Amino acid sequence: MLCQHDIPIFLANMWTAGEKQFYVFALLDALIKHLPPRWRIGALYDIGCQIDQSLKKWDFLPGWLGRLEWGVSIFHVYGHQWTCQLWYHPRKNEIWDLSDGEGCEWFWSELW
Repeated sequence: MLCQHDIPIFLANMWTAGEKQFYVFALLDALIKHLPPRWRIGALYDIGCQIDQSLKKWDFLPGWLGRLEWGVSIFHVYGHQWTCQLWYHPRKNEIWDLSDGEGCEWFWSELW
């Protein structure tokens, strides 16, 4: 997990193949424990739309649902359905400013 300026703040040991939603939930839970309850969190992720729906459907992090803002990273958003682009495109919500959500990919590419 990276902050807005692409500085790593949390890491997860991924022991299964692929990016599973429970890694996102675990990282969010770790982050929330360090933040005041009145703060808002914005998260750009390749499947931010699906994570948002899962959190609502399964009532994960109920105390934070109203303070979580989701978006889909700029590289992946154009591969999503039009309705998803309308709700989750980072350029359609001023909370993201010029963040593109691709910092994690850049971070990992620098490690290799």
